Amino acid sequence: MSFLRRQVVTAALTANAIRPVPGFRTGIPAFFPAWLIGELAPHVLALTAADTATHLARGRDRSRLGLALAAANLAGLAFLIGQARRVGDQAEESLTEALGLDYVGQLDAAPTPADLAVPWRRLVNPFRMRNPEVRVEKNVVYDERHGRRGLLDIYTPAAGVPEGGAPVLLHVHGGAWTIGTKEQQGIPLMQHLAAKGWVCVSINYRLAPRDPFPAQVIDVKKAIGWIREHIAEHGGDPDYIAITGGSAGGHLVALAALTPNDPAYQPGFEDVDTTVQVAVPHYGVYDFAGSTGLRSAELMRDSFLAPRVLRKRWSEDPDAFEDASPILRITPDAPDFFVLHGALDSLVGVDQARLFVEKLRQVSKRTVVYSELPGAQHAFDVFPSIRSSHVVRAIDRYLHWHWNQYRREQQSA
Repeated sequence: MSFLRRQVVTAALTANAIRPVPGFRTGIPAFFPAWLIGELAPHVLALTAADTATHLARGRDRSRLGLALAAANLAGLAFLIGQARRVGDQAEESLTEALGLDYVGQLDAAPTPADLAVPWRRLVNPFRMRNPEVRVEKNVVYDERHGRRGLLDIYTPAAGVPEGGAPVLLHVHGGAWTIGTKEQQGIPLMQHLAAKGWVCVSINYRLAPRDPFPAQVIDVKKAIGWIREHIAEHGGDPDYIAITGGSAGGHLVALAALTPNDPAYQPGFEDVDTTVQVAVPHYGVYDFAGSTGLRSAELMRDSFLAPRVLRKRWSEDPDAFEDASPILRITPDAPDFFVLHGALDSLVGVDQARLFVEKLRQVSKRTVVYSELPGAQHAFDVFPSIRSSHVVRAIDRYLHWHWNQYRREQQSA
């Protein structure tokens, strides 16, 4: 491929990352390249600069159009990097707006400039996600009836869990309720928190269409029950569970958090306590029923959720879709929430998150933090990047603030 053609391809990919191709039907093909270019912008910029320098060094067959495109590509990629770097400020503004300017004073220690800086060295190879400070116990059975879909992994500090019981984070993977495993998502966050003393649990769950919804949320609640009964054996505090996940996982996280002890979602284990203390959903689906009136939600309901996930039509059983919609399950007793969503999400429009947060703030008695991330696509936290490093550390600050608040409330009770 010639230099000019390489720059044309890079220009198209960069333009799509800056402004993704709109439309419900084009969302999936627009998402994947926009996501990769957006999160790997420093790497693509370095390759483009090297390609351009090599082309100039050859000193022949120089393409003016190719060089002009290369300059535009470098500017566009620098813009994407700048957007990703601003996520740190955006997340911090969201935290101070919801929790107060003094929330940092309620942490064990205020973050240092080094804590908040971009960890450039770790981002050189973003797909190498090993951490010697973390121990992982793989394939623990939490539901023996469902084979590998009933397994979980446990992340703990390699140096040992602090005395007195560590806070617990439950991670629920995404994948459109139809694909995905516990090893594929949430690794940067779980490794980060486990290295700081948390016990983190990542689960598999049954997948549609083989197992239609609500099998997925039933499994999430089954895992919460397992944590209540067994996590103390691994150093975790069974009375404090934070829950997080993205996309379909974000939906399941929000729904599980908003339906504690709901017998309809706990068949055979109705007496198990499935409350959680805090939920941190990422780019989640909050409207299965199309109740928001968003055209994108209605299209998702009729073209995907009905035939593939619930395996029934909206007209046949609207209650099933409404029951599965977190936005319709909000009560004053909802737990604390930290909702994150990308402003440029091609798969789940940011309007769903905005409306979900608006209703949470109207109804819930607890804190609601919302961070809308500039330039972010779906799946912005899957592997280490500039953006995900800021997101992970913002969640770290929020969850440590919440854990400290929880302990103070328990001591004063």
